[in-house]
Amino acid sequence: MTAANGPVEQLVGVRPVAEDVYEAGPTSEGGPPRLFGGQVAAQSMLSASLTVDGDRPAHSLHGYFILPGRPGLPITYHVDRTRDGRSFSTRHVTARQEGRAIFELLASFQAPEPGIDWQSEPPQIGPVPDESAEPFFPMTFARQLDVRPLSPPAEDAGWRIHPYWVKTVQPVGDDPVLNIAVLTYISDLALMAGARAPGTWEPMAAAASVDHAVWFHRIPEVDQWLFFSTETVANIGTRGLVRGSFHTQDGAIVATVTQEALLRPLADPTDG
Repeated sequence: MTAANGPVEQLVGVRPVAEDVYEAGPTSEGGPPRLFGGQVAAQSMLSASLTVDGDRPAHSLHGYFILPGRPGLPITYHVDRTRDGRSFSTRHVTARQEGRAIFELLASFQAPEPGIDWQSEPPQIGPVPDESAEPFFPMTFARQLDVRPLSPPAEDAGWRIHPYWVKTVQPVGDDPVLNIAVLTYISDLALMAGARAPGTWEPMAAAASVDHAVWFHRIPEVDQWLFFSTETVANIGTRGLVRGSFHTQDGAIVATVTQEALLRPLADPTDG
């Protein structure tokens, strides 16, 4: 899957422009003055996947946000085939915009092998949403997703909307590469707010994702309801860490997510 043939593919789709080089855009996903980081991570993940045999789905990614992406400009994704072993493949992707690196991704892929199937107790999973109700869109660029917070977000909670149910509005199908790329996109949605210490919602002089990691335990089905819950791990100095997980309706874990964010408070909140 490389072409942006549908609404969901337009979020994560890329096209080949040279050997192991892909391009997306120009894109307007996000809002001034920067792109949504989850889209850049998802397109990086898809670019890496397109250079790996289809029988090796991604099992993890680690990424670093270097510079904010600018809406309206194309992004090129340069893939380095680091290694192809007997069971694992490793890829390194650099996302560039106007010649400058804006995101770095390291992804690992593994051929499925038989083994133990065990997981820790899932979080308390809320009732599956009533699909007749209006979806909740925390950000205008996420309208390809149906997002349903378990409880109405508090007025003073900022963008902290977890836990929530989420799925794509349109069917995606069973392509593992596309499902993993879309889940990568979702994994960054409203996550940075969860890195703040609970009860601290003062204005920030700077707030940005620094690094992002996802472990895919099972192949996701993103057009089915997934329960995304998070917990704040720490907020020390100007860095906060949040950890989250995706579960199916029956409690099976699909993916684990962590993100570190830069949280630089205003010296004087009245400065605006």
